[in-house]
Amino acid sequence: MNSYFKTPPVVMNLILINTLIFMVTALFPVGETIMKYGALMLGTPFYHSYQFVTYMFLHANFEHIFFNMFALWMFGRTLEYELGSKRFLTFYMVCGIGAALIQYLTALAFGELPLMLVGASGAVMGLLLAFGVMHPNAVIMLLIPPIPMKAKWFVIIYGVIELFLGWRGVGNVAHFAHVGGMLWGFLLLMWWKKRGIIRF
Repeated sequence: MNSYFKTPPVVMNLILINTLIFMVTALFPVGETIMKYGALMLGTPFYHSYQFVTYMFLHANFEHIFFNMFALWMFGRTLEYELGSKRFLTFYMVCGIGAALIQYLTALAFGELPLMLVGASGAVMGLLLAFGVMHPNAVIMLLIPPIPMKAKWFVIIYGVIELFLGWRGVGNVAHFAHVGGMLWGFLLLMWWKKRGIIRF
């Protein structure tokens, strides 16, 4: 089999770790404690700085983890092969931590604390942004609705929608974390490009 179609190590391990932690939190009594101390508990007595990392590995329900891991697998494979495993992991973590930071700052500005944040969505949105920037004309087949769309347009449309929903405060979703992940991903890509580390 062509190695391009295999799942590279960082993507594979991220999926395995997220899935294992989700199973533990969903199936065992210790899951409540893990969520309490692992989720990003902003503005609460349970807040710790390490939660800016651990929150990325916790998910609220099956749909949450399924779509995040599917997107990680879908876009992460190509990016890890192109960036290299070490740089890919750095990119993923920067986007995830940066996403939480943006969500915290906006929640602070709008008076929406306390706030609990979980999920890899911010990091995954950074990957989506990177894929759209590095492969703007690649065609993505959407799930709902099932129509093809160039990556660059999908990223732009998705980013605008998330910004709008975040501004309107629609739903129990950290929309600004999604936007934040994309923002940090873009800035990091541009920095690497300026330094000649990557080309696109």
